[in-house]
Amino acid sequence: MTSTFCSRTIWSGLKVRTILQAILAALVVAALIGINPVGEVIGNPAEAQVTTAKRELNVPATLVAEAQQVHAGQDITLAFVMTPKPTWHGYWENPGDAGMGMSFDWQLPDGVSAGEAKYPVPDTLLISGIMNYIYEGNYAVLVNLTLSENIAPGPLPITVKSQWLACTNEVCVPEQDTLSITLEVVDKGTAVSRNKEFDDHRKALPQPLGSDATFMVRDDLFRLSVPIPAALDVETPYFFIIEDGILDYSAPQKVNRDGDRLIIETTARGDMLETISGVLKIGPGIGLSLDASKGEVEMSGIPLSTGGDGGNFNNGGDQSHASLLFIALGGAIVGGLLLNLMPCVFPILSLKALSLAKAGGDEHIVRRDALAYTAGVVLVAAALGALLLALRASGAAVGWAFQLQDSRIIFVLLILVTAIGFNLAGLFELPNVNFGNRLTQKDGASGSFWTGALAAFVATPCTGPFMAAALGATIVLPPVAALVIFAGLGLGLALPFLLIAFIPAIRKRLPKPGPWLDSFRKAMAIPMFLTAIGLIWLLGRQIGEDGLALSLIFLLLISLILWWFGGGQAKGLSRGTITTGALVAAIIGGVLLLPGQQATNSQRAANASSATLPSEPFSEARLSELRAANQPVFAYFTADWCITCKANEAAAVQRQETADAFAAANVAVLMGDWTRPDPEISNFLEKHGRAGVPLYLYYAPGKEPVILPQILTVSTLTDLVA
Repeated sequence: MTSTFCSRTIWSGLKVRTILQAILAALVVAALIGINPVGEVIGNPAEAQVTTAKRELNVPATLVAEAQQVHAGQDITLAFVMTPKPTWHGYWENPGDAGMGMSFDWQLPDGVSAGEAKYPVPDTLLISGIMNYIYEGNYAVLVNLTLSENIAPGPLPITVKSQWLACTNEVCVPEQDTLSITLEVVDKGTAVSRNKEFDDHRKALPQPLGSDATFMVRDDLFRLSVPIPAALDVETPYFFIIEDGILDYSAPQKVNRDGDRLIIETTARGDMLETISGVLKIGPGIGLSLDASKGEVEMSGIPLSTGGDGGNFNNGGDQSHASLLFIALGGAIVGGLLLNLMPCVFPILSLKALSLAKAGGDEHIVRRDALAYTAGVVLVAAALGALLLALRASGAAVGWAFQLQDSRIIFVLLILVTAIGFNLAGLFELPNVNFGNRLTQKDGASGSFWTGALAAFVATPCTGPFMAAALGATIVLPPVAALVIFAGLGLGLALPFLLIAFIPAIRKRLPKPGPWLDSFRKAMAIPMFLTAIGLIWLLGRQIGEDGLALSLIFLLLISLILWWFGGGQAKGLSRGTITTGALVAAIIGGVLLLPGQQATNSQRAANASSATLPSEPFSEARLSELRAANQPVFAYFTADWCITCKANEAAAVQRQETADAFAAANVAVLMGDWTRPDPEISNFLEKHGRAGVPLYLYYAPGKEPVILPQILTVSTLTDLVA
């Protein structure tokens, strides 16, 4: 390629770079528009009906009224009675370092208003330096409704949509429910009966202190002085602050007794308000609600034992957030580093290899491009993680690599990979892969950034065997800590190129540019086209043969547009604006007209039943039925886009030796297909600390399940029933 031709194609190439950036941006947009608040992927916009399956809650709520009959002009108390399943817990209004309190969206008749929620005295739960304010047993959250004097006698329907977080020590699941109750407004002369269980509910609430408390902050130290009679017994006191971001929740609380005062000292984390409020727990289920204003507080008196999880502070629970993050971040970086060996990432890495070969060991160019590539990888990995956390917080049942459950995103990704393949093959030119020195120096960093962004996007399905623990931890960690883990995954993926850029001994081994580079570039088109073939197969699995045929028509149209653009470049013609408009129109048309996901469940079930190792579709109900019959069960969770899953199935699961061993031991096999969104499978994965597939479980009769390694062999499975 001559330098004269390079200079003629700069402007046209810049236009195509804009197209490439627009296509990458479309991937994120498609992820946003393709998932609704309950975690389902919407197919064809013409398909207006979306079915939402009601799933069993881990912390179910029941709405109960203190009296079914009420008088106009009076208050009535409602209780949200929460009954966590064993090992599950709910959260106080300020959940601490992690978690989420309840929210309420009321639908009330005219003349009825709802007051603030009143929570019982919480407990503390300290896990690896993360402090949570929780309820492990049954508890009730009370809300007062105020009725106007003008409400006429008759039925009074009350509806509220509430959201909360249900957690175990390993996994968290956002939950929500719409609760309704119908009260009856009666004449004031009519006697009403009340629910005496509300006496117990009110006893669990903190009682008003009755006196003002005082607090101060000095040198990141928080002190609170609470007036309490010396004759009042206090057992393991602990202060729960309502305002968030003020205290370091995981820091120990020191408590002194000085006559008629309790003085609590702990670590401050943020700016203090003029007043604060909270609950001082003074015994099991006993607490005082208080308000405090600024003033001078001295740490005097006799030390008392700390409250809450004070024992945990002395048993290793004081591990700092920094230590916890270092461990999780280290695992994420190692997992990202190993991702470079996976076949789904290699085609994109070939682009980076081409960039390094072009640089020929030039220190400035190699370092600049490596940093730009790293920025693209880390930003996209963190952005995908942030989107995942936001969708979960909104109640969606989604997991890592959720974007590949949407056929429209796969279609856009197919277009992008095909376009890159044609570019490498020489059909048309882009600035970031052109061989002119001036052009490389001008646009190399931008090309490296977008290469990194694409690498991070396509690498997510391959994270399974290396990132299971780290990604599972993001379910229970605070959002900031979770984002650090996602960014660490990106840093590990980019690490080889950073080492090349900043270690001269490695960089000196890079080959010098020469005539071989053009052949190498064309050879790198091969893995791109292989990736396109894989995406076509995946798209066909999701939308069926008719939908695939339509998508291939659009892909052909886009290829013809790029061919026409490349022909113009060869003649020195500027066709960038027309090409951009035509490509955008074709991509939007393909996304809008792409059929919904129509691969039928019956077809998938038929394929599963005729496999070497036959299986049934996974459901928790079927799993419970088999376990109740004392039958051993092997449950595995897979997806068509999961390379690790398919490798394990070929190497271990779908092998005759495995099928014979399982048949001899009468092992039932359940397969959870997560190729398309399935809230039941998403929730089940979260219960087992997984953010995605694969997951392999073996249930021996009468025993707890065994979680198998994420890289399987035939002996791993046959030894289970030997």
